[in-house]
Amino acid sequence: MRDVMTKSMARNIFYGGSLFFILIFLALSAHSHWYIVNSENAAKLDDSVVRGKHVWEKHACVNCHSILGEGAYFAPEVGNVMTRWGVLDDPESAFESLKGWMEAQPTGIPGRRQMPNFNLSDEELRDLTNFLIWTDNIDAQGWPPNEAG
Repeated sequence: MRDVMTKSMARNIFYGGSLFFILIFLALSAHSHWYIVNSENAAKLDDSVVRGKHVWEKHACVNCHSILGEGAYFAPEVGNVMTRWGVLDDPESAFESLKGWMEAQPTGIPGRRQMPNFNLSDEELRDLTNFLIWTDNIDAQGWPPNEAG
């Protein structure tokens, strides 16, 4: 092997490496698309869940909460909140739990982080509940690492 790299050697390494990583990127993108399309959770996606996601985005919940590890860590992880509350399999109890909790905010306890009261309608709360139930049913492959999020 030569002690000096020629321009053509450097060019070949650059183009070969670029092509290799472009192919890896395309393969991973195709796998991600396949995984999403064939996930069992995609079949459970309905209009209420979509509206709940819009409520989540409209009020910028991700600025304080994380969901499946994505977002801020100022407030609790909500990707598994329905499991923590024990209402994952009962949408009506989940709605009542979320409604009661949201209406009690802020608690007014000094020195604690406080969530603002967004004054959501019952329809928005039901949609948000359905979104959180849908999110809790995602196979997150062990995330969050503990029950508390």
